[in-house]
Amino acid sequence: MIILDGKATAAAIRAELGEEVKTLVSKTGRAPGLAVILVGEDPASQVYVRNKEKACQGAGFLSETFRLPAAVGQAELETLIDRLNARDDVDGILLQLPLPHGLDSQRCLERIAPDKDVDGFHPVNMGKLTLGLPGLRPCTPAGVMVLLQRYGLSPNGKKAVVVGRSNIVGKPMMLLLAEKGANANATVTVCHSGTPDLGAVCREADFLVLAMGRPRSITGDMVKEGAVVVDVGINRTETGLCGDADYASVSERASAITPVPGGIGPMTIAQLLANTVQAYKAHCGL
Repeated sequence: MIILDGKATAAAIRAELGEEVKTLVSKTGRAPGLAVILVGEDPASQVYVRNKEKACQGAGFLSETFRLPAAVGQAELETLIDRLNARDDVDGILLQLPLPHGLDSQRCLERIAPDKDVDGFHPVNMGKLTLGLPGLRPCTPAGVMVLLQRYGLSPNGKKAVVVGRSNIVGKPMMLLLAEKGANANATVTVCHSGTPDLGAVCREADFLVLAMGRPRSITGDMVKEGAVVVDVGINRTETGLCGDADYASVSERASAITPVPGGIGPMTIAQLLANTVQAYKAHCGL
């Protein structure tokens, strides 16, 4: 069985991007700029933002974090986004989710200029993904595709099952897996909490992507022998972090599996950097 090491793969990608940025800076005279907006004191969000800051610094980016109190008003938050949209030294804007109660996250996401939407959540970028047009892709599902490609695991002509239908992971994951191309081209089924006999559907999958947010809910008897299992779930339990897969039993049947932690989490951050470089190059006309 292959353990799909997202941590090592992401480190390699960050190093490659760092070298590319050095070359680009010599042409443009400035580094890529990423603005991160963090509202409130959510502990998980604080950790994610710190990790993103470190990754940006390591790759030679200019990263600026705007920390706002949970009591900030909708208008003030949108004014900050407008200001960052107008700044020429900011290529990407990342709004850390979830936002505190009372703030409209969708309105804020739609306020971000589509060409600076490095999370890939703006309706324009989601629409481009749906239509198969070039654009900024949501970081987590795009990171999954890159990880599979780096390990030479192509879903081309295979059956893929995505468990979860969120706008952040499940829906864009389905679209990326089904895209035309040698590294996609899967036949995709999307499952969710209302799917009857979830195990029967999962057992059909050559590629099984778990993104439902239910700890250890997918067990070995629900997985096809030799399947590739990508566990996007990050669940905090009394015994620590775990994924949506029951790792012990699923790993006995899978031919390849991502660990939690150390799987898709680092790939999401690596893809954020890749998206920022993409936005930076477009901004600079490269």
